Amino acid sequence: MARVFITGSSDGLGRMAGQLLVEQGHSAVLHARNEQRGREALAAIPGAETVVIGDLSRIAQTRSVAEQVNALGAFDAVIHNAGVGYQRPQRVLTEDRLPMEFAVNTLAPYILTALIRRPKRLVYLSSGLHQDGDASLKDLAWSERVWQGQQAYSDTKLHDALLAFAIARHWPDVFSNALEPGWVATKMGGAGARDDLDAGHRTQVWLAASDDAAAKVTGEYFFHMRLRKPKPATRDTELQDKLLAACKGFSGVDLPAR
Repeated sequence: MARVFITGSSDGLGRMAGQLLVEQGHSAVLHARNEQRGREALAAIPGAETVVIGDLSRIAQTRSVAEQVNALGAFDAVIHNAGVGYQRPQRVLTEDRLPMEFAVNTLAPYILTALIRRPKRLVYLSSGLHQDGDASLKDLAWSERVWQGQQAYSDTKLHDALLAFAIARHWPDVFSNALEPGWVATKMGGAGARDDLDAGHRTQVWLAASDDAAAKVTGEYFFHMRLRKPKPATRDTELQDKLLAACKGFSGVDLPAR
């Protein structure tokens, strides 16, 4: 039995991943941004162990989420599922004066990775749109660029793959991988999404808990439990470390050495 923490698991793919983990006999710890959504998450997955609460758009609350998770003991895996954005028409700033997409999709998984007691496996949700992400890593806060919602989202999904591969390199004792779930009909994806919703959550559960040899790898990118080639820039180690340094600068959180 694996013990897995899943961010953003009050609805969508995160909830589906939690349900599948429980069905398979694993222990799932859920996450929601507020108490009401936490109650909804536990009601939807009655077999879950518990839920931790915190708004991942806020650095202080993201730190609190890490503290709550650490207070629960060791985990076998963490699934960084939480995500926002996609086509937001204007830049929305958090209390830390960062774009919501960057705060939740990029900075929060970095902070949680750095602060949660190191698990055996880390799983980061990217997207096929990472292929359109800006690999220059310039103006991450969108303070100079003209806002483009889909570009901002694509950038953060590129960051998620960079983060997964950076961790795989810096922490060789951890299986750290990224995946794209496909364009599926969740609240974010919308009703017009064409990919298989049922397949959308299975890869992250497989990477987090399976004993299959194909799942026990590191520094790889997957789609529906099969290897897929990510954007070549994600393999650039200097770019990976540049993102880590930027996240440290924004958050004040150090990534522990190997």
